[in-house]
Amino acid sequence: MPEEQEQPSPERPGMTAADYEEFKRRILELTGLDLSSYKQRQMQRRINSLMESLKVPTYRQYFQLLQADPVRYEEFLKRITINVSEFFRNPERFADLEQKYLPQLLAKRRPLKVWSAGCSTGPEPYSLAILLLDLAPGLPHRVLATDIDKAVLEKAKAGVYQASELKNVSPARLARYFDQVGEAYRVKDEVKAIVDIRRHNLLTDPFDRNFDLILCRNVVIYFTEDAKHLLYQKFYQALAPGGFFLVGGTEPILRYREYGYEAIGPTFYRRPETTAAGGR
Repeated sequence: MPEEQEQPSPERPGMTAADYEEFKRRILELTGLDLSSYKQRQMQRRINSLMESLKVPTYRQYFQLLQADPVRYEEFLKRITINVSEFFRNPERFADLEQKYLPQLLAKRRPLKVWSAGCSTGPEPYSLAILLLDLAPGLPHRVLATDIDKAVLEKAKAGVYQASELKNVSPARLARYFDQVGEAYRVKDEVKAIVDIRRHNLLTDPFDRNFDLILCRNVVIYFTEDAKHLLYQKFYQALAPGGFFLVGGTEPILRYREYGYEAIGPTFYRRPETTAAGGR
């Protein structure tokens, strides 16, 4: 998504910079989300828009509403985390995965361990699972799918999608990997079996290790430079030597060499192979 234009934040009673700092502190305690790691004007504009739609005049009152009303709480999380997804989103990148990078990995090791970080409602990890089932069936591949938003994770677990979310799925794959349910489509159990869906906070929770492939697209663009720096380091450590890292088209890693990555293609990076003995 394009980055929102930054606008000056309002300064009125209950909406001052100090009030916003207190709101961020309370949100961190309530949700585990550190809003200080997101670009402030962009995030503040998003929150203020929600407040205006509800006619809530101050940050303190809005926080009290979030504590008391589960519907508004979920609305808040959805708005600030921006969940937009579809199967095989950016088809050219999935073509690169299918034709080049996954075959390279499969030539060296099987099964594969993959992570879709910021998976939203699940199309990305399920797309990865479909590629693995096509390229190397019968192996216990693992696709970890994580997001911070509980509501989108529940939809991911259900695995039911509208036709508009499947526009990049070929008719052959639609027939093989989905069951039609009315006007919607449900991911078959064969696909679900290799996708592990979990709640995870990228900024505070520990990362697993030895991933062959990590996708984190259209997520870090909303973070501060300090938060991005931390995440790129953590993703590097989470990759197995020779593993690939795919980011969004609008968020290239400009200083990738400082983190140890090699740039190998459009928005693709790699942790170099090592000569150290030993396996995974």
